[in-house]
Amino acid sequence: MSYQVLARKWRPRNFAELVGQEHVTQALSNALNNDRVHQAYLFAGTRGVGKTTIARILVKCLNCETGVTATPCGVCQTCREVDEGRYMDLIEVDAASRAKVDETRELMENVQYAPVRGRYKVYLIDEVHMFSGHSFNALLKTLEEPPPHVKFLLATTEPKKLPVTVLSRCLQFQLRRLPANQMTAHLCHILDTENVSAEAAAVDLIAEAADGSMRDALSLMDQAIAYGGGALEEIQIRAMLGIVGKKQIHALIERIVAADGVGMLAAVEELAAEVPDFSQVLSSMSAELQRIAILQQIPEAYPEEGQREALLALAVGTAAEDVQLYYQIALAGQRDLLLMGEPRRGFEMVLLRMLAFRPEEGVVMASLPAKSAISAPKLTTVAGGQETVPPKPTQPALKNSPEVSSGESDWQELLEKLELRGITRELALNSVLLRREGMVFHFCVDRTHAQLLNDRSQQALEVALSAHFKQAMKVHFESGNAANASPAGHSRQVAESRQASAEQAIRTDPKVQALCEAFDAEVAEQSIRAPESPES
Repeated sequence: MSYQVLARKWRPRNFAELVGQEHVTQALSNALNNDRVHQAYLFAGTRGVGKTTIARILVKCLNCETGVTATPCGVCQTCREVDEGRYMDLIEVDAASRAKVDETRELMENVQYAPVRGRYKVYLIDEVHMFSGHSFNALLKTLEEPPPHVKFLLATTEPKKLPVTVLSRCLQFQLRRLPANQMTAHLCHILDTENVSAEAAAVDLIAEAADGSMRDALSLMDQAIAYGGGALEEIQIRAMLGIVGKKQIHALIERIVAADGVGMLAAVEELAAEVPDFSQVLSSMSAELQRIAILQQIPEAYPEEGQREALLALAVGTAAEDVQLYYQIALAGQRDLLLMGEPRRGFEMVLLRMLAFRPEEGVVMASLPAKSAISAPKLTTVAGGQETVPPKPTQPALKNSPEVSSGESDWQELLEKLELRGITRELALNSVLLRREGMVFHFCVDRTHAQLLNDRSQQALEVALSAHFKQAMKVHFESGNAANASPAGHSRQVAESRQASAEQAIRTDPKVQALCEAFDAEVAEQSIRAPESPES
């Protein structure tokens, strides 16, 4: 007996065997059980998600010899013939090869004839969006008012190309891409049944590469079994798919963050030895950068502990704005690779672009609003010949710190000299230094930002303090209400004070008052923007 590929062997024979698409199967089952079957259905979705499979199951449901049911028997002659692709009352049409209007008219002329054996004659038109405009016109009348013994099942990957006149005559179902974890579970079940040994990581790679298509996943698994000689191993699957490991991706990102161009090119050389798909490498980089961004902004929303630790170091050591920049360059680079004759050169150019457009650290820090506010606590607003200077909010000073010079007695000033970045900087900005006891700094982090505190960010702050004081320093945190007294709170107060001064200056300006009186006008205070510094 010849070998049957997995995609055909494991094709679902009923709704219970179908993986995913519960929103479709439930609606169809209820319609069948309540005798509310529509005359035309449209199944839309990407390739390999079950459009024609659901259509064929529906044919069995309508014509099963046990009666119209949502659970066809699967053993009667009708069910077997549908499964084998030789049921006479199922007319399958490939719209891509029968797009001419004459062929469509000929097809519609046979609609009036009764089914040969079943209750219903079913027309399954695949890739229906390939019909010409005249073919759609020939189909419309019959589609709207077909004979009672006829049902139309349409399938398409591009529903937007269908005329609205066709869409309005059908019940539409949008089939979804299958999530990777759902495909992984089904693939493992198939492998167990087929008695094929497989590493869990290898199955995960296949599920991710299938991109939501179960048919693609089964085809890839067939290829992987042949490639691995009857077994699935992660290293072999990576070689087959041209996928590099996450450790290599992390190492590449680390070199870019460190502005290590030589190390970056050496890492590319190592990747090239594995003959990867460089477009896939960029896609993997984008995915890792997205995970880093999640860790930086919403740490508690990233529960995958196995990957969390590996990414946390990058999240702490990389500025959030740099992560966003790298992500955008990687996305644009995937489009650019299509234009390059040599993918590796295009890939290297994308990485060099990340280095070239990476702002220098001093420039980035100087442009941060929080830093600007901290380093310029005073504001002089000139309006009507008078100067207004907002008061500087008081900050707690370092206690028990004889080793600290007077210029560093304010936590804000010390914070500026530490040159922290990423999560660690945000943690420090939203914390108040309570006191110093010997080599231990005691902080209170505002409870609204307590999620920033973790082992990595705390360690990074200790390293920065130790480097500054040239001796080992430790930090201790407690959570509390530190919103107003923290450097970030100080920045907000300065900004609010600056804005209030600007609004007052505009309201009291003689020229503005004269204009308001002359034209019965009012000042739109929401349009007033305070300068970021006295010079601006």
